[in-house]
Amino acid sequence: MISRLLHFLGRGRGTGGRPHVTDVLTWLYLALGVFLMFAPVLWLGLSSFKTQAGLIEYPPTLAPLEQITVPVEGYDEPLPLFRVTGEDGVVRELAQVRRVGIISLMVDPAAPAERIKVPIDSIEKVREVKLAFENYAYPIAKLNFLGYLGNSVFVTVAATAITLVINSMAAFGLAIYRFPGRNVALGLVIGTLMFPLTIILVPTYLIVTELGMTNSLWGVILPGAATPTGVFLLRQYMLTIPGELIEAARLDRASEWQIYWRIVMPLALPALAVLAIFSVIWRWNEFLWPLIVLNRSENFTLQIGLHSFSGEFYTRWNYLLAMTVLTLLPVLFVFGWLQRFITTGIASAGIK
Repeated sequence: MISRLLHFLGRGRGTGGRPHVTDVLTWLYLALGVFLMFAPVLWLGLSSFKTQAGLIEYPPTLAPLEQITVPVEGYDEPLPLFRVTGEDGVVRELAQVRRVGIISLMVDPAAPAERIKVPIDSIEKVREVKLAFENYAYPIAKLNFLGYLGNSVFVTVAATAITLVINSMAAFGLAIYRFPGRNVALGLVIGTLMFPLTIILVPTYLIVTELGMTNSLWGVILPGAATPTGVFLLRQYMLTIPGELIEAARLDRASEWQIYWRIVMPLALPALAVLAIFSVIWRWNEFLWPLIVLNRSENFTLQIGLHSFSGEFYTRWNYLLAMTVLTLLPVLFVFGWLQRFITTGIASAGIK
């Protein structure tokens, strides 16, 4: 398997074992694309294990490093350790007692009786790689992260299921049936894409309020259940289903519901998987509408919960980055599980 992969990656237009210039440019382009896509994710993952002090230090580091502290006789707290370069070029490791201006008062941990004055431009922190797992443990144990996670899972699963049912029913009617005004109805559905969210935000909120769904997760789920993008995607895919198959089912006395549920839905599985991925991403990352509808902290979704780590004057970046990593994992799992349907579903939806 690995040899086949290496052979595939090594294919090119060059002859005699020498790569062609286009091969080199292609590899550089792909390497640049991989770097631009995965470098921020790598930085996010490593930074989630840094302490708050490690995140704001300058110059920044990629790995989660923490300064080593050593216990020194005569001092209650461990002192930070520095690597000091003397005027004679000798390098020593000293512990800093305090800093006064541009001078650091330091002691030798082995002989703490003598204090040494050292210019700050000749010292360097002694650090080691240390993972701050408390960035994950504290929010989970103390900040109701699991409650936010449960709310987001419920909203995403329920909204995705309802979206698939409603959109597939609308697409079934627009693709299978022939009736006057069908194209007009499709045009009206697609035309709703031209209305930005800010225009319908206030009317939608008034309707949700009249129905008594404020501070309810159903107030987040139901308003966006039908999406024009989903209707169009499924409708285009259902147009590829042979009409003879539908007519044969009707001759066998199958009801319209049986045709929809037993024939069309299984055949439209690739397009449904694509729509499911889109719906999961939309609902999982939704922030503005839940922020408007939900006011009680016990009903907050993950995105609003992450926002609570940011204050007007202070942001707990270590907790925010750690919880952001956890919010990415369910989306990556769903995408990895359903990604084989993406190419098939999108390509087939564009046939007609």
